[in-house]
Amino acid sequence: MGAWAIAVHGGAGVDPNLPKERQEEAKRLLTHCLDIGISALRSNLPAIDVVELVVRELETDPLFNSGRGSALTDNGTVEMEASIMDGPKRRCGAVSGLSTVKNPVSLARLVMDKSPHSYLAFSGAEDFAKKQGVELVDNEYFITEDNVGMLKLAKEANSILFDYRIPTIGTCGAGAAAMESPLQMNGLPISVYAPETVGCVVVDKEGRCAAATSTGGLVNKMTGRIGDSPLIGSGTYACDLCGVSCTGEGEAIIRSTLAREVGAVMEYKGLNLPEAVDFVIKNRLDEGKAGLIAVSKNGEVACGFNTTGMFRGCATEDGFMEVGVW
Repeated sequence: MGAWAIAVHGGAGVDPNLPKERQEEAKRLLTHCLDIGISALRSNLPAIDVVELVVRELETDPLFNSGRGSALTDNGTVEMEASIMDGPKRRCGAVSGLSTVKNPVSLARLVMDKSPHSYLAFSGAEDFAKKQGVELVDNEYFITEDNVGMLKLAKEANSILFDYRIPTIGTCGAGAAAMESPLQMNGLPISVYAPETVGCVVVDKEGRCAAATSTGGLVNKMTGRIGDSPLIGSGTYACDLCGVSCTGEGEAIIRSTLAREVGAVMEYKGLNLPEAVDFVIKNRLDEGKAGLIAVSKNGEVACGFNTTGMFRGCATEDGFMEVGVW
């Protein structure tokens, strides 16, 4: 019997001017989700069940960019995506283009458990959801005052916004700063770098690792755009050594297969978890900006990011618990 560990994230790339009350609100939600995960692990729930349970909670709360409150596409709708992976035998499931599924991570779990496939998208994923009897809601359920406001700002700036949780105070100034931003995605200018994908990684007492990631994507993104979150090996990965969930500039994470790289350098270079996380953040992102959380089969937990900050929290069986932003 080993030691369990859990980590959660609410996105990398925090606006340095984010109001204190928003920071505290995020910390409270992350602490709440850690408490749920800790209770489940103490009840001997398998790692795969715990990551699904925690990410469902994050999707249900509109604070972060997943599930309810997801970022809006350029036509004002949501296209959510999620993935989940079970370290033993590397089983996985992923979904994209969801507009009515209340909890995308649970549909990804059903793709893994109840279909012959690993990835379903758009109308095919929605049809599968209906057949599986998952909870469906009208698209309006996902739309909040915040994400409508940020879509308006993005359209006025004629740009993609990475984050719709930018403070509403001084919006005009934020828009001007966004348009002057030197940041780029695939060589094209973008506005504000502050994605808020959510994720959870867990290793249980049996040493089983699991990971799950969920997101609404980018504000004002092109309809049909798919990011790293549902891509196994990029945004999410779990094997017999570790579980990893990533957040940040999706295109950079995809190019670097960031999540898989953590497991790869542990396997092929013999690095421990903290060393592996440090190595991939420093050496695999090129000019991209991202972060990740990870656990190992030995009960280690680690996080890394090259952004201004990352909403994150972690806990281990020996009583250690930490929630942070910067």
